[in-house]
Amino acid sequence: MTHVTVGEEGEGQRLDNYLVKTLKGVPKTHVYRIIRSGEVRVNKARAAADTRLALGDVLRLPPVRVSDKVAEKAEKPAPAREFPIVFEDEWLIAIDKPAGVAVHGGSGVSFGVIEQLRRARPTLRFLELVHRLDKETSGLLLVAKKRSALTALQDQFRQRQTGKTYLAVVKGEWPDRLKVIDVPLLKTLVEAPDGAGEQRHVRIVDEAHPQGRRSITLVRVARRLAGFTLLEVTIKTGRTHQIRVHLASQGHPIVGDEKYGDFELNKAMHRRGVKRMLLHAWRLAFDHPKTGETVRLESLTPFELEALEKGAS
Repeated sequence: MTHVTVGEEGEGQRLDNYLVKTLKGVPKTHVYRIIRSGEVRVNKARAAADTRLALGDVLRLPPVRVSDKVAEKAEKPAPAREFPIVFEDEWLIAIDKPAGVAVHGGSGVSFGVIEQLRRARPTLRFLELVHRLDKETSGLLLVAKKRSALTALQDQFRQRQTGKTYLAVVKGEWPDRLKVIDVPLLKTLVEAPDGAGEQRHVRIVDEAHPQGRRSITLVRVARRLAGFTLLEVTIKTGRTHQIRVHLASQGHPIVGDEKYGDFELNKAMHRRGVKRMLLHAWRLAFDHPKTGETVRLESLTPFELEALEKGAS
């Protein structure tokens, strides 16, 4: 067994996020497995993945084995990369994340936005993701430059005090009357189709389900296209894959969604040039962690609608 004492760099972090960075090269699915099994101890006690670490906490970690392939990837540093900046000051950075870029390494991904940004900004002593976006989702992503900014902003996200609005293109004619989706969601881990560990899968469940979590999504029709609808989607709860599952549950999956979408439609759209999931983090509002003033941001990246424009009504 290995014992690790949490320093300033880990104070306030979730246990799972801390271990992913500490156990470099270990698949994220394995990190979650050793947490669930109780092999990881915090101050000699079992702990959940979302346990917040404190300065001086002592972690007991089991031996872990890294495959040669994973170890080889882990040894290669992430390439330095800057991303389009929407807002930046001494406390935080708001970037416009491109589609197809993971926000962090893990689960078969060697590196993501945060690793590349750290390499591009070597003089910054602290850079951490405030929240996350799916790999195929583009748009606004916050990165904290100070520990105090990280904890303040994450508290706002946790308490649903932020305003997040997305743009999504869905299959078919979305009914004007359907403006609120209030359906519980259940997240499970299932074996990946390629055998590469476990992956998250989310589905709707009945209100009586003991493990279902209430999930609320607000929807407004922004524009009607030929056979599709552009929606403005605001989430009141931040569940995993919430928008994707909620929209698909109403018979209108997001175009290009490879997990919850219409696979035949996706193939057809790929031939028309749509090679990504059409979900975009468009607007974000939050209170500045230092001044307390409301910051309202809007993505500057145009949403790709070119392949859908023909025949728009």
